Amino acid sequence: MPIVIENRRKKSTTLIKLWPDALVVDVTSKGPEPWVRFSPFFPHGGIPIPNTPERTAASVEGLWQGLKVFEKEDIDPAKWAITSMRNIKRAGRSRGVVRGHRFGISGDELIGYREARCRIYLPAYRWILENRLKQELEQLRAAADRGTVVLLDYETNADVEDLSSPLSHAALVKHYLEDTWPA
Repeated sequence: MPIVIENRRKKSTTLIKLWPDALVVDVTSKGPEPWVRFSPFFPHGGIPIPNTPERTAASVEGLWQGLKVFEKEDIDPAKWAITSMRNIKRAGRSRGVVRGHRFGISGDELIGYREARCRIYLPAYRWILENRLKQELEQLRAAADRGTVVLLDYETNADVEDLSSPLSHAALVKHYLEDTWPA
């Protein structure tokens, strides 16, 4: 099952030279249907908010950004309701330094970046794979059985432990399909 992660910014001519017979699939927010559904910005709805029974978020990215806590600003529950795939990110300049992520809506527990990846982002992304993207995963699995599949993402970091760059959600799709999900 040859699945490869490439940067979406690479020219299509370069991708064709590198992977001449591959199926190239853009799984970013700019990708076509149905592949755009793999984007963390896609509003699947019903994504459980960790440690918060009965509350859900529309998108994985909205969940992630909404639980972020800054020096001058706490969580932002409005991010959990965004369905337009826009204005989800929260930058730190006016808000101050990121202090961590709150593990759930209430409580004082702030967790660091690595722990937040493992306890918030990974479970949320896996939830959409298992609850919203079964058919699309089967299509990718079948394509990979026939030949190489190239998943395009803006990020290519597949290592949960590498905190120097954002984690690639395309790499998480690859991990899931290859049964190598990071623990």
